Amino acid sequence: MVTFFEASLDAVSVHHVGNPSQNERYALSDHALELKDNVIPKLLMQYFLTPFEKTNEVYHLAHSSDLNLNEVFHFVTEVFEDKSKFHEASEQIAKYLYKVSNHPKIKSGELYVAYFNKVQIEGNQLDAIGIFKSENKETYLKVYPDKGGFTVDYEENAININKLDKGCLVFNIEKENGYKVVVIDNANRSQETAVYWKDEFLQLKIRNDSFNQTSNALGIYKNFVTQKLDDEFEMSKADKIDLLNRSMKYFKEKDTFDMDEFTGEVIGNPKAIESFKTFKSQYEQEFESPIGDTFEISDSAVKKQSRVYKSVLKLDKNFHIYIHGNKDLIEKGFDEGKHMNYYKVYFKDEA
Repeated sequence: MVTFFEASLDAVSVHHVGNPSQNERYALSDHALELKDNVIPKLLMQYFLTPFEKTNEVYHLAHSSDLNLNEVFHFVTEVFEDKSKFHEASEQIAKYLYKVSNHPKIKSGELYVAYFNKVQIEGNQLDAIGIFKSENKETYLKVYPDKGGFTVDYEENAININKLDKGCLVFNIEKENGYKVVVIDNANRSQETAVYWKDEFLQLKIRNDSFNQTSNALGIYKNFVTQKLDDEFEMSKADKIDLLNRSMKYFKEKDTFDMDEFTGEVIGNPKAIESFKTFKSQYEQEFESPIGDTFEISDSAVKKQSRVYKSVLKLDKNFHIYIHGNKDLIEKGFDEGKHMNYYKVYFKDEA
């Protein structure tokens, strides 16, 4: 999604952002970093940009009432229009991040604001502004020759350039929609602390492209099968797995999603089809994220969703049955003598 073979680092400013709820402060640099050699820019480029090579989701900066009230949108627009305002805007971004970093579990850390040239996204080579935060520090050993042998030393509170905690790239395109944005958040796995980076600081909304349409459609269907169907139908776990397998097969084999075709081929039962469409409509209204009745299927989204589509039937702690094909080759029953359920599996060859 994001490549940077021809990219260059034009400028970078570093500030420190604490947590106001912990009585910590922020500290601002007087000027941007002086990039005197070629080594530091290359290391910074590796640290900042490499994690985005595998990102697929594209977002837009947003606001509930007026896009211009999104602080990050306002500051990056200033820089895109006048690069001389870069460092001043970076200071304002640091102050704003400090303002929203008030959850007691949010860690203090360094904030980097960087300006890049020629970063490529979706075939377009663009200027981009990066906003990154390092929260986790590590200790490194250093070994070097000394007096016919070796000496071991260490450095504390150092940054691992292969582990970016938080970051986003804002590309100078689609300004009217809130720019194209890709985002990383590896530091906070809990929902209560992760929300501040994407939702409170950046105020992102996901772009409604083929990747997200595909991801959302598969996610909604998975939730429908695993959470909703039991309310209306009596279904075994094997039947549910079969429905999930059939839906994944549809998305892997088709180039375009069609709602009527999908529900007819995969679900089949008219009552269940109506229930799914109602379930989908409720999701669209709740999350304000419409999913078209037809859209181009994204292979990368299907690949990502296939990792969480489970085809495993777990039986107590003794057995796991993986169901990949014809569910008619597995039968469920109850043994009166042992007072236990059982599954009978039919096959031709044993691997």
